[in-house]
Amino acid sequence: MKAGIYFNKNFTDKYIKLSGYISEKLKSRGIDCIVVQSENDFDRIDALIVLGGDGSILTVSAKCAKRGIKIMGINYGHIGFLAEFEQEKLDNAIDLICSKDFKTERRSMLDIEVNGKNYLALNDFVIQRSTCGNKYSNTINLTAEIDGSVVDNYLADGIIVCTPTGSTAYSLAAGGSILTPSINAFALTPLCAHSLHSRPIVYSDSSVLKITFEKNNTAVNIAVDGAVIGEYEDSVTATITKSQYFVEFITSGQIDFFDKLLLKLNKWSR
Repeated sequence: MKAGIYFNKNFTDKYIKLSGYISEKLKSRGIDCIVVQSENDFDRIDALIVLGGDGSILTVSAKCAKRGIKIMGINYGHIGFLAEFEQEKLDNAIDLICSKDFKTERRSMLDIEVNGKNYLALNDFVIQRSTCGNKYSNTINLTAEIDGSVVDNYLADGIIVCTPTGSTAYSLAAGGSILTPSINAFALTPLCAHSLHSRPIVYSDSSVLKITFEKNNTAVNIAVDGAVIGEYEDSVTATITKSQYFVEFITSGQIDFFDKLLLKLNKWSR
């Protein structure tokens, strides 16, 4: 097995010694290791150790999914919901990879098509009103359809569509439901809808969701896994389906989802 180490390059000084320590430990036990610095480096590895928070894992998730690279997260960020290990358990993480006696957990992803361009998300897709300059808009009109049937017409700040993985992120903060990782479903969560009946909707991940925005002198921003992909002033059609790709996380198999949920959310609230 060939392993890679990835960290946010904005924190190079913080992680350079740490990555050297991990690399030496792995190589001493017969596992080749590189620090991932370019797109081509992903083609050289089978597993990736990510040092950082959830944002760092989301940054590499699509690249790893398309190549079948397994991810192990070590939390050096804030909440670290996607990380298997906290930083004080670094040596345990190294031992687990070296033993090759680990389990993996697959997480579903969203295939997103926006006006003919395609994207891949582990957490979520967000379409929301513009809050910048002359393109500022108070609310936007969005229509959601599932398998051709209209779910609702929303006058709102926007809509979040999330996977089970993403249900504990932005969607949760917006009042959405928490989905367990193994459930075959996605969730649609309205953002500040001007309605008495607009509520989060959990739907089958085998369905096709279509969201449309018709130009009405407003603009929208669209973000995929927290990264803005564009601002649109014209009509927008976004089609969202379950992807053929998935993210595969390395796990010890000893951490219960609900135990982790309580630990992380209580930590968040303090």
